[in-house]
Amino acid sequence: MHLTIRGSERVKECIFMAAFSQDKIRRVVSDMEHKSWKRKNNTGVPEEVIHHPGAGVEVPLLHFPLLKKTGIVKEGFTTRLGGVSEGIFSTMNLSFTRGDEEEAVRENYRRLASALVVDYDKFVFTDQTHTTNVRKVTAEDAGNGLTRERKFHDIDGLITDVPGLVLSTFYADCVPLYFVDPVHCAIGLSHSGWRGTVNRMGKATIEAMRREYGSRPEELRCAIGPSICQDCYEVSGDVAVEFERAFAGHEHEILIAKENGKYQLDLWKANEIVLLDAGVLPEHIEITDICTCCNPDLLFSHRASHGKRGNLGAFLCLK
Repeated sequence: MHLTIRGSERVKECIFMAAFSQDKIRRVVSDMEHKSWKRKNNTGVPEEVIHHPGAGVEVPLLHFPLLKKTGIVKEGFTTRLGGVSEGIFSTMNLSFTRGDEEEAVRENYRRLASALVVDYDKFVFTDQTHTTNVRKVTAEDAGNGLTRERKFHDIDGLITDVPGLVLSTFYADCVPLYFVDPVHCAIGLSHSGWRGTVNRMGKATIEAMRREYGSRPEELRCAIGPSICQDCYEVSGDVAVEFERAFAGHEHEILIAKENGKYQLDLWKANEIVLLDAGVLPEHIEITDICTCCNPDLLFSHRASHGKRGNLGAFLCLK
């Protein structure tokens, strides 16, 4: 699908938004007032902030204090609230490929851009296929996936040192990994499902930042974002065996065996181990206490919805 916005598409967007009544906007805002987070460890990380990008519009985003303290980035993780999508996509769906109305998704991105205070045409999308491939993106990549067709494929991680580019990755249970280098003014954002985790996507991203920007692991600030928790993530024996091999000596920290021959897998802990083994300092890592599957009214979860869902997004941008 060609994603360039043309004049006729602008007209369709205006018609779409005219049809989106104030009553619906008020209903979205009202929904926010009746939902509360189920947190695993009560650390308060990430923090929820309600942004007001326009009259009658509220967009809640989750933010990591450790990343904010660097003073060099804009960052956030979306919820399923604050957008205009309906049905199983309600309301802040960020996927063009799951069956939602294109104009609704575009309006969601406009609201998100206003909430983050970034340019709509500066988002750069991954093409996630559960690899450990990391791509350096530059000003030439601005808009890839949103305002023009993406020029690359099979990329689960992005890095840049270009201010204004909005690195963008997408989720509905997998793990977002954020990387900020305040010394060399570089950033990285990666998608890490169980395959990415067992193959150490975090390490691959750090190595790419070292190679391209001279980043040192001990200088990085990292965050492990909202994703499925161990209590909700049952895996088969063959997946558990892969983690036992890849995380030898840490099996009891990340796997709990069950009587049915399956296991509960802790992706949060596994990714923390990956970052620590790569040289990131413990005090430079923030870990979510919010599970996507535990919060299906607030976040899209593939497991909780049995695949009937939209996509969340993680975003990171140098100021």
